Amino acid sequence: MGVRERLSDNHGGDLLFADGYDSCIIGVSIGSDHSRVVYDIQKMVEVCIKELAIDESEAWEWLEYNTFCAYVGENTPIYVDSAIDLY
Repeated sequence: MGVRERLSDNHGGDLLFADGYDSCIIGVSIGSDHSRVVYDIQKMVEVCIKELAIDESEAWEWLEYNTFCAYVGENTPIYVDSAIDLY
């Protein structure tokens, strides 16, 4: 059973996924609103660099235009930048 199936079984079938980025899933948000799949942006950039044969800057631009700004309803995935140094 793949990650999508496991998450859907545990959190409901209304989850939405970003195609091609299953390896970048870090969890599912839980709260008063709908459950949403959570992705690690840094991992997504790495996938783009490898799969699209582009550099990091181009990967960020591609993701911002094609993925991060796409609203697909209340179950739109959440994208987290884990590389931010908060301390």
